[in-house]
Amino acid sequence: MAKAYERIADELRAEIRAGQLNPGDQLPAESALVERFGKSHVTIREALRVLQTEGLIDKQHGRGSFVRRPRTRVQRTNSRHQWEKGRAREPEEQRLQTGATERDTGLEVNDLVFHASYREIKASKELADAMGVPEGTVLLERTYRTRYSAERAPFSLVTSYLVRERIESNPDLLDETKEPWPGGTWNQLHTVGIEIDRVEERVTARPPTAEEAEELDLPPGTSVLILRKTSYDTEGRVADVSDVTLPGDRTELLFTTHLERW
Repeated sequence: MAKAYERIADELRAEIRAGQLNPGDQLPAESALVERFGKSHVTIREALRVLQTEGLIDKQHGRGSFVRRPRTRVQRTNSRHQWEKGRAREPEEQRLQTGATERDTGLEVNDLVFHASYREIKASKELADAMGVPEGTVLLERTYRTRYSAERAPFSLVTSYLVRERIESNPDLLDETKEPWPGGTWNQLHTVGIEIDRVEERVTARPPTAEEAEELDLPPGTSVLILRKTSYDTEGRVADVSDVTLPGDRTELLFTTHLERW
């Protein structure tokens, strides 16, 4: 038999999904819900906690509870890699028109807010092993955040690593002010003669850190997907390693594999 707080959560959830409470609407105050349902403040708070955990409401300190606005969904497919490779050699005018985020979300270039920062680091043992270089090799660490202008949280947390020596022949690739770069990493590597041959992606899931939950604006209890993307060039060397943290409440990974016919 359902507990009292579960029945209250069920009723409020149904009102939200039926459109009786719209995104951004404030829920009645706790005292009003106590009177409506004839239950204690403790029971009402437990019902609201359930809805917050499900990502249906936001509780704002000192203001109350509000229906959470649906966030833009992101569908990341494995076909994006061939699309990015083909785009890398297109004229700049065409590369400026769209990017991978727009492809994944259906948004337009002007809908997005983009931030990039670069710094040089020495490869740790873990990164050196991942990139097939000696420990201490100088890497260019690049951090990216892209968000929809109508939302406060980025779609993902991205950190990319390149071997500095392999890209320094084009000084623009060391300059974060050149971002966002039309054609992205694939075109950047193309300018120094590097062609990507294959991409390996490993995906795991875990609870977010406190910092990740805050930056990604995650509902309580939401997991993150951790994607390690390794791009190999046509000589078999690792050209780029990217660590991508994806919010579990708005990300769909879609893998389509075309099979040879008998």
